[in-house]
Amino acid sequence: MTSLLIRNVRPGGREAADILIRDGRIAEIGAGLDAPGVAVEDGGGAIAIPGLVEAHTHIDKTVMGMGWYPNAVGTALKAMIDNERRARTELGLDPHRQSMRHALALIGAGTSHIRTHVDIDTDHGLSVVEGVFATREALKDEIDIEIVAFPQSGLLARPGTTELIDAALAAGADLVGGLDPCGIDRDPKGHLDTVFALAEKHGKGIDIHLHEVGDLGAFSLELIFERTRAHGMQGNVAVSHAFCLGMPNWQRSQALIDQVADLDIAILTVGSPSIEVPSVKRLLEAGIRMGAGCDGVRDTWNPWSRADMLDRTRIIALKNNLRADADVEAALSLSTTVGASVLRVAEYGLAVGCDADLTLIEGETLAEAVVDAKPRPLTVKRGRVVARDGVALREAP
Repeated sequence: MTSLLIRNVRPGGREAADILIRDGRIAEIGAGLDAPGVAVEDGGGAIAIPGLVEAHTHIDKTVMGMGWYPNAVGTALKAMIDNERRARTELGLDPHRQSMRHALALIGAGTSHIRTHVDIDTDHGLSVVEGVFATREALKDEIDIEIVAFPQSGLLARPGTTELIDAALAAGADLVGGLDPCGIDRDPKGHLDTVFALAEKHGKGIDIHLHEVGDLGAFSLELIFERTRAHGMQGNVAVSHAFCLGMPNWQRSQALIDQVADLDIAILTVGSPSIEVPSVKRLLEAGIRMGAGCDGVRDTWNPWSRADMLDRTRIIALKNNLRADADVEAALSLSTTVGASVLRVAEYGLAVGCDADLTLIEGETLAEAVVDAKPRPLTVKRGRVVARDGVALREAP
């Protein structure tokens, strides 16, 4: 069923209206619509927004449904990476099963689009990404999943990883991933040359994790700028985290922000509570495309995150000290319209002709809905109801 009439909703928090969907697209929005023979859902006065966009996560990593994971590793990045690689085997973590659980939780929370970074390393070869490929296929009618071939354990530091990333891209991964060119591979030139060469070979975009802070992160970011120009990849590069853009040196960070805007590099934030992060207001005012994500959810790295982009919007707003309603709505745009622009989602939004990807949220206003983050009453993907009351209709494995 891809035709549907949703009555009594408030598109974007405005006055009440009905939304008529035909053949998976929004056909009409208005009061008192009628469509004989079309299934009807009562929106109960909830706010309708476009489906949420999860633009930075790791659906292959979660241990949801596997019991509590006692974390004894701490917070050192290399230690967490090494522990996770071992734990996959020790826990018997099945990437298809676990990524299904994570993706279905996101569907229940109103998400229509995911960008996920999937680990590829010489211990596990392509088995992890193949599991996520299977999830993408299984859920193709319920959510769109974009896969980043991600060298979590290092690209050059573990010989053979480059070839595996190459193979993953040939097999159907959507983007080339990278990670801390100085801090992990300790060869920023070699790392970035390899990432950009793979992107050029396969005609893919790039999404690089950059945890490096301060001047070290700025140095790596400037090398990314150089290669974006040299390869003509303006608009096709994203940097996740980009903590260096939150450095206290305002003039230094502004110079970087200006170059990010000039090269149309997207920035993806998770609003990390424990470190300086890019300022949402500064970057949006500079015209930079931004997205948001929950990062890892209930995995061997941390127990804190939830697979819920409304909850993550609340965290990002708190981290950025956003209190005015307009500013909270701007934070929400990272998980909706602005985030969709990072993923280059076509025909996205609540307008006639757009794909009928939408979710209902509860609150008097958009800001209240973010603050309360109540379960989503209804989620629709291309005209098909895929979740009710915060739970996906498909049962998780």
